[in-house]
Amino acid sequence: MRSIFNACLFLVLFTACNTDTETTAPPAYQEMSNPKPTDKTAWEKVARGVSASFASADVRYKKEAVPENLSNDPWKARGWKGEKIHTKILLWTTDSVDAVSFDKGDLKNKDGKSIPAENISVDFIRYVMTDSIGRNGSGCGIPSDLDSSLAEDAIDNVSSLALAANTAQPAWLSIRIPADASAGIYNGTIGVNGADKKLALNYSIEVLDRTLPTPGDWSFHLDLWQNPFSVARMHNVQDWSDEHMNVMKPYMQMLADAGQKVITTSIIHDPWNSQTFDVYKSMVKWVKKKDGTWSYDYSIFDKWVSYMMSLGIDKEINCYSLIPWNLKFYYYDETIGKDTLIIATPGTEAYANHWKPMLADFANHLKQKGWFEKTTIAMDERPMEHMRLALAIIRDADKDFKVSMAGNYHVEIERDLYDYCVASQFILPDSIMERRKKTGFKTTFYTACPEEYPNVFTFSPPAEGAFMGWYAAAKGFDGYLRWAYNSWPEKPLQDSRFGHWSAGDTYFVYPDGRTSVRFERLIEGIQAFEKIRILIEEFKSENQPDKLQKLRDTLASFDIPGTKQKGAAAVVNAATEVLNSF
Repeated sequence: MRSIFNACLFLVLFTACNTDTETTAPPAYQEMSNPKPTDKTAWEKVARGVSASFASADVRYKKEAVPENLSNDPWKARGWKGEKIHTKILLWTTDSVDAVSFDKGDLKNKDGKSIPAENISVDFIRYVMTDSIGRNGSGCGIPSDLDSSLAEDAIDNVSSLALAANTAQPAWLSIRIPADASAGIYNGTIGVNGADKKLALNYSIEVLDRTLPTPGDWSFHLDLWQNPFSVARMHNVQDWSDEHMNVMKPYMQMLADAGQKVITTSIIHDPWNSQTFDVYKSMVKWVKKKDGTWSYDYSIFDKWVSYMMSLGIDKEINCYSLIPWNLKFYYYDETIGKDTLIIATPGTEAYANHWKPMLADFANHLKQKGWFEKTTIAMDERPMEHMRLALAIIRDADKDFKVSMAGNYHVEIERDLYDYCVASQFILPDSIMERRKKTGFKTTFYTACPEEYPNVFTFSPPAEGAFMGWYAAAKGFDGYLRWAYNSWPEKPLQDSRFGHWSAGDTYFVYPDGRTSVRFERLIEGIQAFEKIRILIEEFKSENQPDKLQKLRDTLASFDIPGTKQKGAAAVVNAATEVLNSF
């Protein structure tokens, strides 16, 4: 075992690389204590000190366990110009170390051309507390006594990290291939500084002669619901203040850079009956005047939408919700001089009287702003009769309002839904998918707590995040939705568990602008979706049926029951090899 581990690295006097630097260091934090015991006997068989190796991005390495099945080979990868590619580096140590850090240098080809070090990042992956799927095979309604463990997920942006004895510590190596890079093979080295020795890991990137568009030009319809109120709480700033808008930018820019298309807005208070730690507040102020008429203040709504559009998230505005889970509708009543509420069910006079004037006024406001064509009145799964009645109210207010919905597949209302997102268990008939595409409608799929597989919990196999983009391409969907981009629990950096949902269900990214393994793997799948789209168009236009069939045969392997048996990593990796062979 000693010789295998030592073969994973070699000692060098490493002077050719530039040391990573940080302009704004985020606050340091401590992970939760590991509930799993350490096998000290196993660690006694490991070479002393700090060791390092490239490792699989498909494996969640246990903090307390001696790493296994590592290769001593350099990492080799292929990618398109404009693509972001990644892998893991795994450190492990028998001794405590005050500070470990990385060096990185330019990747260079035989002609002296380079991928600059600024396009390369090496960041520590931090451990967060997670749990598991429920005993009923679902991540909804899980009991509080499920076994908990530490899982690697948050990608930190600190320049160095202390290591405890007898622990493993992963890191995330990411390379953004420049859009103007020359095709060819580029070689580089990552240096590892720790304890009394410096280590080096060699790797090479083959840049293929194809170009991925920038995220703003991706067609994938990504809809991760944003929660600006979580950001305000985490940073202790006033909702919608200048400070709030400033601290939100790193999170929303990360989302824009992933190709996000949709702005999440809440036009009523608490549309989801407090299912998140931070309740969604209304971005519209509803005021019932003394004479019984209504007025609406859209200033916060306008500020939020304009802000998101300035970051490049500007294709769709989804407004939640006509049918909140608790059927409670809050407003300010001038007659009594305070906030109050009504409880109203679709189909009742109270419901119609509450919504019709607002929707008519809202439509006029959106038209004045030039946003009407981008806006949908959004719902998620509700009783069919309630949804029918709500649709009638919307059409009565303005027949041209677009409507979006996330839920089960309902043939009865499908034609009414401009943006229809169905649970991953549903496949729409080909004829309906084709008609929706021809009419410019969006059809996507989602995963949430009910799905054990595929999913993006903090304990899910990482390749399942990449699976989403591939699955969308295979089944003809336009994209993917998930209900929570950043609805953080109380202490998201330490503990991803929340309520009765499986851990990680409520967020992808972490405070202080930290991305995650789950989010980066999701982006990987979105990039694959775009590459597939480009290749299909090319093969059709250039009459290359053999290549087109090879790609379609590859996509046919993305079936949820079949992939569950094989494992997402095996299917995604095999398909990626094919995709990069054209």
